[in-house]
Amino acid sequence: MIEGMETSVTVYDVAARAGVSASTVSRAFSRPDLVSAKTRKLVMETAEAMNFTVSRSSLALKSGQSFRVALLLSATVTTWFNSRVFEGLDNVLHPAGYDISIYPIGDTQSRREFFDTMPARRNADAVVVPSFDVDPEESERLMTMNVPIAGINTTSHAGMSVSVSVNDALGVRMLMRHLISLGHRRIAYVGRNPQVTLPFSTSGRLAEYRNICEQEGLEQIVIPITDDDTNFNKAFNHLVGLPQLPTAVCCQEDGIAIPLMCKMRDFGIRIPEDVSVTGFDDSTYAQDMDLTTVRQDPRAMASSVATKLLDIINDRKVAQPFEEFPLEMVVRGSTTAPRATRALGPAHK
Repeated sequence: MIEGMETSVTVYDVAARAGVSASTVSRAFSRPDLVSAKTRKLVMETAEAMNFTVSRSSLALKSGQSFRVALLLSATVTTWFNSRVFEGLDNVLHPAGYDISIYPIGDTQSRREFFDTMPARRNADAVVVPSFDVDPEESERLMTMNVPIAGINTTSHAGMSVSVSVNDALGVRMLMRHLISLGHRRIAYVGRNPQVTLPFSTSGRLAEYRNICEQEGLEQIVIPITDDDTNFNKAFNHLVGLPQLPTAVCCQEDGIAIPLMCKMRDFGIRIPEDVSVTGFDDSTYAQDMDLTTVRQDPRAMASSVATKLLDIINDRKVAQPFEEFPLEMVVRGSTTAPRATRALGPAHK
């Protein structure tokens, strides 16, 4: 029985007054897509007049759903990408009556714990995975529970019920072609070390950088950012410690490019006169920093994948299960034609 939270009025009382069945009242609250707009309006108006409300726990028991979507994050939700993913999901899921539960899975143990306990708890109606892949065993485990899994910019659609993505390789290709067209031949790449246990979509950016370098006969200058290099000091020292300062730096993301630009300027390296710099994302401060970058929209991607998940949960056909979102090249003032190649020394301070 579904009862009001703060009243003795029951679903049967509402049904009797509205002239419908008790199951219709239940569906009007838990599965409104199965009830005509006219009938749902009648039920809701009757329920309101009788001060009848339905608790989330009652709906969950009645429908077998948790009304919760699990969001697996390998980094904090406060990062530019993750915060916009959360916002995009919530914009669609919250009005539909779903909460979002965040599960940090930054290491192998936390990841294993989630997938090991998920079948017993059955505490999510869907799982969203941004930027990294799940392995076939994990995906199969969710599929056997009829829990759809959605990817947001994962490296592959394999094992996903639905997914949205951008072409990371294309983004780096646009940036590298832009730099090469300006005349740059000594281009460094600065990016984070991907976790071995979590194949990240950003690994495709590094792979494309290497491809372009091979095609153009350029030296590959890869500067990795380690987990303990939170302020990018090691990466910066690596960069300025090279025998020759690159004329351009292609960064994995704006969140790397912007701090490096600040450090370069503090060091007396002019941007773009001495070094051109590119990012990836077109994040919050990219325009203020006049950063040449590639624009993506994780908020729109997340909203799209949330809509697809609701279609699956409500047994509706998904029009486009796997969708690719466009990228846009944004040329600003952080890139220009290179000056003559020179060794880095005291004169550059």
